[in-house]
Amino acid sequence: MTDQDTLSVNTIRGLCMDAIQQAESGHPGTPMGIAPVAYTLWQRFLRFDPQDPVWPNRDRFVLSEGHASALLWSLLHLSGVRAVDADYEVLGRPAVSLDDLRAFRQLDSRCPGHPEYRWTSGVETTTGPLGQGVATSVGMALAGRWLADRYNRDGFDLFDFDVYALAGDGCMMEGISSEAASAAGHQGLANLCWIYDSNRVTIEGHTDITFTEDVAARFLAYGWNVTTVADANDLDAVARALHTFRAETERPTLVVVHSHIGYGSPVEDSPRAHGTPFGEEGVRSTKRFLGLPPDERFHVPEAVREDFARGIGARGERLRTAWEERFEAYRRAWPAEADEITRMQRRELPEDWEAALPQFPPDPKGLASRDSSGRVLNALAERVPWLLGGSADLSPSTKTRLTFDGAGDLEPDEPGGRNLHLGVREHASAAIANGMALTKLRPYWSGFLIFSDYAKGAIRLSALMEIPVVHIFTHDSIGVGEDGPTHQPVEQLAGLRAMPGLLVFRPADAGEVVETWRAVAALRHEPAALVLSRQALPTLDRSVLAPASGTARGAYVLADAPDGAPQVLLLATGSEVSLALSAREELAAEGIAARVVSMPCWELFDRQPREYREAVLPPGVTARVGVEQASTFGWDRYVGDRGAVVGMHTYGASAPLKKLITKFGFTPERVAQVARDVLAGREQPRSAA
Repeated sequence: MTDQDTLSVNTIRGLCMDAIQQAESGHPGTPMGIAPVAYTLWQRFLRFDPQDPVWPNRDRFVLSEGHASALLWSLLHLSGVRAVDADYEVLGRPAVSLDDLRAFRQLDSRCPGHPEYRWTSGVETTTGPLGQGVATSVGMALAGRWLADRYNRDGFDLFDFDVYALAGDGCMMEGISSEAASAAGHQGLANLCWIYDSNRVTIEGHTDITFTEDVAARFLAYGWNVTTVADANDLDAVARALHTFRAETERPTLVVVHSHIGYGSPVEDSPRAHGTPFGEEGVRSTKRFLGLPPDERFHVPEAVREDFARGIGARGERLRTAWEERFEAYRRAWPAEADEITRMQRRELPEDWEAALPQFPPDPKGLASRDSSGRVLNALAERVPWLLGGSADLSPSTKTRLTFDGAGDLEPDEPGGRNLHLGVREHASAAIANGMALTKLRPYWSGFLIFSDYAKGAIRLSALMEIPVVHIFTHDSIGVGEDGPTHQPVEQLAGLRAMPGLLVFRPADAGEVVETWRAVAALRHEPAALVLSRQALPTLDRSVLAPASGTARGAYVLADAPDGAPQVLLLATGSEVSLALSAREELAAEGIAARVVSMPCWELFDRQPREYREAVLPPGVTARVGVEQASTFGWDRYVGDRGAVVGMHTYGASAPLKKLITKFGFTPERVAQVARDVLAGREQPRSAA
């Protein structure tokens, strides 16, 4: 390590200590131990231009041990990374100023407690929940390989970026990391490098109280290349390990780095270094050990800024400029492909994409919404080449396989395939999709609705990051029948709807499925969950009912009272919309005027102007019945104090579908009776099933 390297590394450490001490909150130990590794990566290897942090062929750096965010903020500041706005325009201000560092973990600072995508430029993905970062990096690496296969031409290597993820002991313990590592090993992602910061300390103590496995052996079994650095402070050893990764052509690489948490501090190698500031005297003592001015805060020698400018700054600008020149030549030679790349990077769609959407004629027998969705998905994917994905080992059931000519399977020997086999790995599946979306592909993944619970962490992050991942769930209700309560989703819809920023669609028929995909395909900054049926749903006759285009507003009047003045409102989603229509007919035969409202997406409906919402749900009509084969949680805001909900209050049962719907009250007769009771003001449980 040269004197300049030493000064730069210790300046990073000093900034981290100062930011955490000033906030009186944070995790100082990890940045202190792993700073030399991060410095070596950024200064000698990372292909990243601080002046254009969204350059498409940049290497990706993911801080999976997100509690060490002070390390990332220091690197972004010292590298001079520029801020980028929502339209991908580079601004004239730094992504992280020294004032932002001084305001670490404070309101409105660009230096929050964990890395937040879309908040601070230079952050490639939101991390915090351990394991999410490394799992997301697998999707980034998959996307990079796919982009290279589709767009690179002889003499035009547009995409060859690498993905680096810095992980800790906690990341290695999380199950999602194992799922993702297994998938990456199978895929042979040679452009993926995980750096394992093995400091052997977690919150409760040293890792030997709970974590004694041979991590290197585990990753060798996954099919990874594994190399070890005995001392994180040995920059040459770190560089050799990263050169080993660069030379690997068939496997992902794990670099196991042994570091000292809280290096140089009075609490070095102690659990006390993990999540507590060192204290004023501890910071001064550590600075004296590192050769830094002990009483200066946020001290950055000009020589350190110059060091970063000569390293990552000059290299990144040179590589990015050369890439832009190459892309302009590519545009002249391959204009159609260049147009695709440009649209993809800006999250735009081909001009004629809506022409692909199929239409479905009225059909009393109909088809399951998973089937109609599969047809729409295939039609869209033919027009949108960067729309791709797969399932957690369930594509024959979720109907998400792309079957058109040339779709292919995304496998090590077919890196440009469109069908991704994710295996029985729901949590990693959602995280991998997140990584692909962060690389500007348009990914989807699928599974049964009941197993959305396994993926909730990553689904939540897609909403938090505002990225347009499509989460497709089938087998949406007790309609799965004989599989019984373990497979019958009840509370999952309520859980998904509770997530801010996630659009949850449960379409009633093939027409609503088409309109759901029309809305979802156009999303740029929101994820969506499609909740689809296993059983056939009648395709409604839109010549006598309202058009399915009402789906775009979240809820709409599907069938009204003859004079537009209903006595009772029947509100439903998915398969229960047809049930509500049948109940309406039964009530009409008795002279009771009912309005049926289809509510495929509550979130979109809640965004509509009050005038529209009140036109659909007139405040003066207090007799209301909600119908959904799910938990009644959340329905009260639509049915009001005088309404009722025909829903689920148990976990279901194992039996044929017809017996289940009778047992739990999902029949026209039962819905009509609840409507009569509500009209008569008869007291009843809020959950009427």
